[in-house]
Parts: sequence; structure tokens; C-alpha cells
Amino acid sequence: MADVVHHRLELMFPELEDLEKRAIFTRSEIGEIVKTRRKFEYRLKRPSPLKQDFLEYIEYEKQLDRLRVLRKRSISAGDGGKKKKASVSDSAGVRRIIEIYRMATMRFKGDIELWFEYLEFCKEKKNGRMKKALAEVMRFHPKVPAVWIYAAAWAYDHNLNFESALSLMQNGLRACPNSEDLWVECVRLILTHLNKLRERKVLLGEADITLGGADNHNEDKKWLDENEDLFMSLDDGNGDDVGSEVEKKDNSKWDKLWVSILQETYREAIKALPSSFSLRKKFLEIVEATNLGHLEDVRTEILDGMKKDFSGGPDYWDWLASLKLTDPDTAPDISSEDGRFQVDEVIKVYEEAISILPSPAMFEKYIKFLIDTINQNGEQKQNAGISDVSKHASDYISHLTRIFMKAEALGCLSEDLVCLYIKIYLDVGKADEALKLAENFSNGNFSNAKQLWVLRVTEQMKCTSESRDFSNASLSSVFHLFKKMVKNVAVSDAENMWIMALDLFANNKKYFGKLLDLSLALLAKDGGSDDGFSLPATLVKFVWQKDGIQKARDFYKRLTTLPHPGLGLYKHCIELEISAGDEASIANARKLFECALATYSQDISLWQDYYSLEIKTGTSETANAVYWRAKKTLGDASALSASFTT
Repeated sequence: MADVVHHRLELMFPELEDLEKRAIFTRSEIGEIVKTRRKFEYRLKRPSPLKQDFLEYIEYEKQLDRLRVLRKRSISAGDGGKKKKASVSDSAGVRRIIEIYRMATMRFKGDIELWFEYLEFCKEKKNGRMKKALAEVMRFHPKVPAVWIYAAAWAYDHNLNFESALSLMQNGLRACPNSEDLWVECVRLILTHLNKLRERKVLLGEADITLGGADNHNEDKKWLDENEDLFMSLDDGNGDDVGSEVEKKDNSKWDKLWVSILQETYREAIKALPSSFSLRKKFLEIVEATNLGHLEDVRTEILDGMKKDFSGGPDYWDWLASLKLTDPDTAPDISSEDGRFQVDEVIKVYEEAISILPSPAMFEKYIKFLIDTINQNGEQKQNAGISDVSKHASDYISHLTRIFMKAEALGCLSEDLVCLYIKIYLDVGKADEALKLAENFSNGNFSNAKQLWVLRVTEQMKCTSESRDFSNASLSSVFHLFKKMVKNVAVSDAENMWIMALDLFANNKKYFGKLLDLSLALLAKDGGSDDGFSLPATLVKFVWQKDGIQKARDFYKRLTTLPHPGLGLYKHCIELEISAGDEASIANARKLFECALATYSQDISLWQDYYSLEIKTGTSETANAVYWRAKKTLGDASALSASFTT
């Protein structure tokens, strides 16, 4: 190892000598450079060098080379800007970095990120090693599409070699036929080259300017007229009509040739990926973004193929509708005539869609578009509600209601759509109609829909609270509705519902007691929660706030007799007792700890809280007793000690 490192350092001698001779670095600085390089070389020559060793060495050499360039410029400026002949030190740094990259990639052949760093450095420095590095990475990673794309881009942009770039793309497609990116970049390459050829032929007067369509024709003709003096006519000035006709025929053949190549590429792509909707969307975007004529047939073929293969899915129709919008990411402004025209065009697409594909997913996309349109900017005005939109939205609100009715008639309402249907009525201020709808749906086909039950009971409670109607008849109706809901909805899914119910019935002793009995029956069946929302803890908190701590104690004692009251209940009750602060409360807290540990003896946080209580309110003997009990129960002394010391 030492001999190899010493040999590599000896090879640096001409470079270091040149740096000292040209006064770029002093002798002491060169000594530090040698010392640092020796350390890095030893790290690279150990049995199992790390990737970080190579990267740190490369970064050091890059910084050193940047410093060399800065000092060279400073010396040159001091000499009056006189250029000096290139010497060995000017290229030695780049060569060394490339060599380190080469060793790193040979050591870590599978690291594609490292390979691309290597390629980028070669590209930045315009080094001849680039070609060999590309060949190596393609040999080691033939199944990585990005490698072929990078190689083709370099061949086309750097070497201006379209044939080589296209050949690389084709080789990549043979190796990775299922890569969308490769197919897309292949089409982009062909169209980019076609566009460059068109511009070249137009400038040389070899092609009809109309190749790019009417818009491009006007722009190109205007540019040529303004710069007429830059070009020399290649004909004899006689205006040979026969020659012009022949030229147009040649141009037409040339156009058809490239269009046929593009069509063939597209057909091969859909053969390889027949079910990829995103691939065809990207193809269409590229074709439409290219300012070339004679591509209408390609565009038509893509659209027809998409309709044939994907019209059975809602995503296709949603995408087709977005084509009618100027900005698909923003809802049209329905206060303008153009915005309303766009909305009407989109509605036509969705109407055709639901006639061909009547499904909940299709109706959801249709309805979502209408709601976002009515609210103008979707999420930005979602909180404003539909009732706050402009007068232009009234027709669309009526249309939206008809769409919901149509979905209901076709049996295409999902639980989400039903809830959205009800919210529409709530937003326009028709609470009675909304509650009637909720009742019909929850008593019909959506009797087990959790989200619907939660919405129905929530709105019923809100109406009761806002109307201040706390009569026995009103509370009885709400309570029976709530009782139906808890049969279908788990406690964890109705956290806010229970809190609303406790608030609503808190001032009515009869129904508050019934609510507590209902909760006890439910907890006896399902148990409490160990984390997250704890219904027993919430109930104890309400009883404590309403009737005082003694009533709360009586109630939580009933809860703790249940089969599985939950860890959350114990922790909450312990906090209540500790907050009281008197001796009786501390004694109750100890009892609760003992009761909780009987079930949750492996919970470290519970032992820690118990230990903290004894430290603050007990004696050293009681605290030590808790500690040793915990250590004996848990067994893991390290985890226990760390927990107690935090």
C-alpha cells in the first residue's frame, strides 16, 4: 500500500514543481497539499474504501483547482493581462479528478448517482473522457432509461449528430421497452430535429415557408423580408415556375417522410405500453407544442386512439374536459362571457361522458368541476360557501342539483356524493331540505354509511342548538337519532359528535344521564382507547366540570370496573387527582396507578409518571420501591434508567 501511494505522489512532482515555479503556491502550501493528498491516497488504498472517501477527495481537488485558477488570474492581472503558455499544472487537476471519479465508479458500479456526477464533470470541463464514460455507464446500466436519454442528449447537443442520438434512443428502447420517458424523449428528439431542419431549409430558401403552418408562415416571411439583404439569391431571377412546382413536391415528400417516422414511433410506443394513458397525453402535448405543420394527422390519430382505448374510464373524460379550458389548473371566471363559454363546453363533454359511462366516479368528477366553478377559485373560496357566489352561478347551481338527481336516478350515488349532495343544500341555506335528504338516504340504501350518519346527526344537533329548542320532544328526537348513529359509527370516527352531544345534553339531567348510560353500555362492549381520543376520559372531564370532583370519582370508579376502560382513562384520572393536590387525591392517584399497572405493566411512561409522583409527594423509600418494582417488571434496566432520568 505504501509503495503504491508513494508512486502516485511521485507522479504529482511535475505538477507541483510547475505550481511553485509559477508562484501560484508557496513551498509550504505545496507541502500541505502533499500531506493532504497522502492522507486521501491512503484512504483510497485501504481494503474497503468508502464512497465518502472518494467524494471528499474529489471535493478537495475541485476546491484546490478553483483556488489555482483564481491565483493564476491574479498573477496574470498583475502582469498586465499577458497570457502565458499553458503548462502541466493547468490540466493536472482535472485529470486527477477524472481519475478519482473513474476509480470510484469502478468501485461502486451500481451507484447511478455517482455515474451522473462523473458525466456532469466531464461535460462541464469538455473533457475527452466523456465518450468513454458514457460507454461504461451504458454497459453497466443498460436498464436505466435516464442513461440512454443522457447519452442521446449529449450526442445531439454536443456532437450535433442526430443519427447517433436516434440510434442511442433506439438501443435504449430495445433495452427498456416499457419506459415512458424513453418513448417521450425519442419523439421529442425527432420533432426537435425536424423543427431545426425546417428552419434551415426556410433560411436557405429550399423549402416552402408554410411548412410550419399559417402563423409560422407569417413570422418567417416577415423576418425574411426584414433581412433580405443578408441572403443571396441562388436562382437566376427568372422565377422558374416549373422548378418551384418540383421544389414543392420535394418538400411535400420530405414532410410526409418525417410525419411517417413520427407516426411509426408513436405506434411502436403504444404497442409497448398499450395501457399507459399518461404516455399518450405526453405525446399529444409534445405534438401540440411543436410549431410544425402537417402534424394534424398525428394529432387526430392520438386522440382517436385515446378515445377508443380509454373512453371506458373516468380519467379520460376528465382529461378531455380539461382540454376545453384555457387554464386547466384554475376554474373559469363565470362572470365573463369567455369563462361561461368554456364551462358550457366542459359540460358538453361531461354530459357525453355520463351517457357513455354512468358511474359514481364519473359523476364525482363532473360535480367537483361544477362546485369549483361555482366557487370560482375552488379551494380558495371553499369556505365562502355556494350561497356567496355571484349571480352568474345561479344557473349552474340549478344544473348541479339536476346532476345529483340524475345520479340518484341512475343509482350512481356514492357515500361521498350523498354527503356532498346534502352539503349543497346546506350551503344555499336549505337546511330543512338537507335534513330531509339525509333522513331519506340514511333510512334507505345508505343505512350503514358512517360519513352520512355523522353528517346527519351533526346538522341535527346544530339546528337544535341554534334554534335554542331544548324541549323534551326535541332532545328526545336528537337522542334517539344519536343512539342509532353509535350503532353504525365507531367512537374513534365520531370524536366531535360525542363532544357535541355532551355539550347539548349537559344541562338536561335526564338525557345527560341517558347519554352516560349509553356510553357505559358501548364501552362495556367495545372498551376504551389506549391512545388518541378516549371517550371515558372525555366523559369524566365533563362530569368533573359539571358536578365536581367527587361525582367524577364516583363515575370513573364505575368506568374502571369495565373489562377494558383504556389507558387513556387512567392517565386522565391520575392527572385530575394530582391537580387537586390534597392528600386524599394523591392517595387516589396511587390507587389509579396500581390499577393501571395491573393491566399495563409494560408501559414505561406509566412507571415513569408513578416514580415522578413519589419523588414529588412521597419519600425516598416509596420512590425506590417503585423503581425496583419497575426494573423487575420491565427487565430492561437501560431503557428504564433512561426513561427515569429524562
